[in-house]
Amino acid sequence: MEAITFEDLGLDGMSLEAVEAKGFTTPTPIQILAIPRLLNGEANVIAKARTGTGKTAAFGLPIIQNLRHEARTPKALILVPTRELALQVEKELFSLINTKNPRITSLYGGQSMMGQIKALKHGVEIVVGTPGRVQDHINRKTLDISQIDYFILDEADEMLDMGFIEDIENIFSGAPENARVLMFSATMSKEILGIASKFMGNYEIVQEEIEEQPVLQEQFYLLVREKDKTEALTRIIDANEGFYGLVFCQTKQDTDMLAKTLDEKGYQVGALHGDIAQSQREKVLYRFRIGKTRILVATDVAARGIDIEGLTHVINYSIPFDGPTYVHRIGRTGRAGARGIAVTFVRPDERRKINYLRGLTKAPLKEMALPSAEELLKEREKRIFNNITQSLSGYFNGEKKIPKIFKEYIGSVIQDKNPEELAAAILAGIYSREIFENKYTEIEPVKISDLRESGRSRNRERVSGRKTSPAPGKTRLFVSLGKRDNCGKKEVADFFAKLLNIPQRFVDDIVTTENFSLVTISAKDAERAIRITKKNRDLPHIHIDSESEQNTASLYKKKESGKQKRR
Repeated sequence: MEAITFEDLGLDGMSLEAVEAKGFTTPTPIQILAIPRLLNGEANVIAKARTGTGKTAAFGLPIIQNLRHEARTPKALILVPTRELALQVEKELFSLINTKNPRITSLYGGQSMMGQIKALKHGVEIVVGTPGRVQDHINRKTLDISQIDYFILDEADEMLDMGFIEDIENIFSGAPENARVLMFSATMSKEILGIASKFMGNYEIVQEEIEEQPVLQEQFYLLVREKDKTEALTRIIDANEGFYGLVFCQTKQDTDMLAKTLDEKGYQVGALHGDIAQSQREKVLYRFRIGKTRILVATDVAARGIDIEGLTHVINYSIPFDGPTYVHRIGRTGRAGARGIAVTFVRPDERRKINYLRGLTKAPLKEMALPSAEELLKEREKRIFNNITQSLSGYFNGEKKIPKIFKEYIGSVIQDKNPEELAAAILAGIYSREIFENKYTEIEPVKISDLRESGRSRNRERVSGRKTSPAPGKTRLFVSLGKRDNCGKKEVADFFAKLLNIPQRFVDDIVTTENFSLVTISAKDAERAIRITKKNRDLPHIHIDSESEQNTASLYKKKESGKQKRR
């Protein structure tokens, strides 16, 4: 059977030239399904497709082909979940255009509104934007979508997960009924189908035939204490020459702190989270894309829409709260046929989550053993000597000429010195610090007894039906946030992190019920939380959990009783 070509899909000469210039040879499955339908059909389409399957060209090529004439108002609106994806889609569409029109602009938050208004006034046929910023322009009447021919939702499931449903519905309501709607989504959830039934009228669902793909990530977990995580990370980086990876943290504070620590240790590192200005984000991403920065520390929200090939590692510095986030994180490496490594740091009290992580993907999840400081120093020594040998070989075999100035210098200092000692002294002056300086600190091993004790504690909790007393210096709190408030563990941890300006990892042992949740935090933070919520009645009610108080009191009485008996 002959392979399907781009010409078979109905693309005209100009489009085929653009395809050839891009180096595309054969269309991807989703392009085969989407391009003819957008060129010829009238039905609206929901396309189930994963990231990295050629989606942008699938809707971009037919839209560009049909919008080569200048228009007074935009003719295509493409909604995407993040500003990074908006820039990525805009760049990809530009690369498919080989004529004056269509003109494209992108609209997203964090950039000058006036600059975007100016671009819209100048005239564009295609608008790529995030829901919030597009809605802002519609409200200001600087964007008119009443005459668009195409309405594209790219990464629709991501947009719904990020809470853009209301914006999307508002934008839909301003579009003409006869506009063609194409929705790309990696999943086919009830929410996706709900939008379809409400706004898309008659539609068809197309889905690429997904062949069983080999898992390209090697997945590891590392049992490590919180205080040793940074040291563990530096050892992983140093053990892998050419490390190029994403490090995921749970909070903005953790992201900044880790990036600063790595920078102080001499690593090329960037940080990305929601509080970083757009201009700075673009600089950080640009340096990371071109490899100037080899390590990017980021939160999940900030990393959405980042699609960078060649990543060797993804490190889960903090365990993600849910399975889809874990799968999405580790999917950033092991792309385009290259192998990648995903490592998840697991604290001793989190080890029960290991089996949960094992069930999320088909790849085996193996325990990682960190190299010792001695092994890393020996590897560093070997690397340096290999580099020296390679750099000198060109001079020894005559491929490179030794500059005269160096010969003269050696001649002036050699005098009665041994040539071997002189050469060794020069190398020592250059490399001694790198070879002999031990920049590593000790990592406290996680003992089997620690794990057994944490297991016994959890067994006691299961038998008693409630949490045991919090550790010394900790307080168990009740907070009136529960599942009825759409709050899971992640949302509860986020609430306390924002209320007290502390990292989410400081909020521990979270239990959520329908009407309330229980958490353990430091006694000092617990006092602050209660004080803050007493002053502000709009915040959820917080008090010390009475059962924990009783358990603590009971434990105290037993200790006192034991002391009296010994007396």
